[in-house]
Amino acid sequence: MNPMMNPQQNRPSFGRRATSAFTRLFVTLLILSLGGLVAFLLSERNARTFTLALENGQLVVMKGRMLPMGAVPYQPGDGRLADAYAPLSVEGRDVSFLMERPFREREELDRALFPVLEGLAQPKVQSDDPELLAKGLYYLRRAELLSGLTEEQRRTLETMKADVSFFQARQQLEEARRNVTEALTQLKLAAESRNRNTQRANQMLSTVGPAAQALEKALRAVDASLLEPGGASTPAETPIPPPAAPQQTPGATTPGATAPAAPEQKPGVRTTDSETQQHPAGTEQPGTGTAR
Repeated sequence: MNPMMNPQQNRPSFGRRATSAFTRLFVTLLILSLGGLVAFLLSERNARTFTLALENGQLVVMKGRMLPMGAVPYQPGDGRLADAYAPLSVEGRDVSFLMERPFREREELDRALFPVLEGLAQPKVQSDDPELLAKGLYYLRRAELLSGLTEEQRRTLETMKADVSFFQARQQLEEARRNVTEALTQLKLAAESRNRNTQRANQMLSTVGPAAQALEKALRAVDASLLEPGGASTPAETPIPPPAAPQQTPGATTPGATAPAAPEQKPGVRTTDSETQQHPAGTEQPGTGTAR
């Protein structure tokens, strides 16, 4: 073999170099594509993931970003959902167990939040303090907005709502009483002034005024009775006495006896009780025939 061989003969051909370059480019693009696909799938999964964080004594709902990692406070577009997932004051309760796992779906998040809302609402809805009761109703309304609750959780929620329905009705009646009072005041002002609505205001006062005043009086009486110890009744709620036993008059029949026939009364002639006693049944009265 000639040691002085041409170096160009040892170099690969152009076709081999092109094939090798294309292969390296294809492998690089394939790796980048797979990496991008993995990053997209992780980002999509992270964007659907909910977590809970405790910040300044408040339980904050976090939602993942459209990135492989990271989260921001959850801000849904629907206003009602924004109220349901707003930061929640835990009032010193231990909620560390909620920080240990993510929630892949919103239904899982709802089921995890319900016990916290239930524990916050339960002692407050059983209180007679208006402020505590208002807070308990707030927690119940937030729990009612959670759509992913289980059937058992929904039954628990309905039971709590039924327990507090009396206090809700009382608040609504008190609000109705204030509205009626304000409406009557406005009608009186319109009726006393000279304007185009004076006549209609007078008509409305004469028609609606007595019923509205009676309603206001009844609501005030009920509210006053609830404030009394033991819920004692007010004069407006005086119980109706039982009917008095009928008094027997002379000549009244005894059980088992046949009642005497009532005397026949002529038109225009009024028979008094004294005449009836003087002329008992079975005797002839002046101007009448013999009683049968």
